Amino acid sequence: MDSSSAQPLSGVRVIDFTQVMLGPSATQVLADYGADVIKIERPGAGDLSRSSIPDDPDGLDNPVFRSLNRNKRSIALDLRKAEGREIIYDLVRTADVVVNNFRAGVMERMGFGYEQLSKINPRIICAFGSGFGQAGPLSHKGGQDILAQALSGVMRRKCNDDEPLTVYATALCDYTAGMHLVQAILLALLQREKTGRGQQVAVSLFESMLAMQMQEAAMWLHRGKDLSWGSYPLTGCFATTDGAVVLVGAFKANPLQDICKALELPDLSADPRYATFQGQVEHKAELQGKFRERFASNTTASWLARLDEQDLLCSPVLTLAEALGHEQTKLNGTVVTLSGGATTMALIGTPLTMAPDAFQLRRPPPALGADGTAVLTEAGFSAERIAALKAQGIVA
Repeated sequence: MDSSSAQPLSGVRVIDFTQVMLGPSATQVLADYGADVIKIERPGAGDLSRSSIPDDPDGLDNPVFRSLNRNKRSIALDLRKAEGREIIYDLVRTADVVVNNFRAGVMERMGFGYEQLSKINPRIICAFGSGFGQAGPLSHKGGQDILAQALSGVMRRKCNDDEPLTVYATALCDYTAGMHLVQAILLALLQREKTGRGQQVAVSLFESMLAMQMQEAAMWLHRGKDLSWGSYPLTGCFATTDGAVVLVGAFKANPLQDICKALELPDLSADPRYATFQGQVEHKAELQGKFRERFASNTTASWLARLDEQDLLCSPVLTLAEALGHEQTKLNGTVVTLSGGATTMALIGTPLTMAPDAFQLRRPPPALGADGTAVLTEAGFSAERIAALKAQGIVA
């Protein structure tokens, strides 16, 4: 038996209109676990992530694109022409899922909305990832990670009031919404087994960020108070002689006492100013000043050893390069290698641990339009018709 047939999503076909990160991060998960993901791209340009960050000479195969599009096939179609749109309808007839992350209403205007496609295939699941939702005052805006950070309140969340507002450097919103989109698609596939019919599912960057703040939101909605785990008085990032240490003083009967033991300080928990949590909050700057002075006197490794002796939550502050080279990363098998022609590329694999055949590296990230002939042949198009479509520029 072909090992690919043992994958959880083997036999599921996905028509993928997505680009940049929210959508492609979702469809890559589907592809990694066996789905046949057919990426619909614009002739000559393709997914914006092929060229949004300058890299290689042709601008179509940079590491950002590679990170989000393995195990997929690409067909380049001119959807401005009726013949191009008809090809989509042909593909939808045997598809299970259609995914897009355009602005609200774009798929409908192209003729690919759920109401339109479900008439062709009642079992089709249309999945939509947007910036702010399908309706409402922000639905017309283009979705973007940094905008969602700002509008959801995430950007305002700081550990210290005197810290300047800043952009979080990793695309947190795109990835979170992408994983929520995977959940929605998988749930819709399961529900289709019961009902026999598809449906429209949708997520947004904005809603995903609010959902991520469920604890903080509940505290505000129920008590009218802000909650920030990072602002707690015994938690912080402290410079050492050769780096930095993060300390989380929590989940212990008297964490301040244990911190003082590790840092070789007098037991500050016996001081009335610091004896209670509220007192520690009120004297946070003074308390952490003592910590900073001690941490600055020795190496990261030395302090981590002492903190670990007291069973305190602590970690070095690593660069991405250091994290990728960490022994834990190697043991977890997080970085995988994939051959693409003459190129071998290293990529982040799956964070899930499942049966050995569940996750597979079957295909390198596709060149723009590389699989058009194969996709159309499978759909029943003759060689002559495919040649004609290419001659007309409908298929690149």
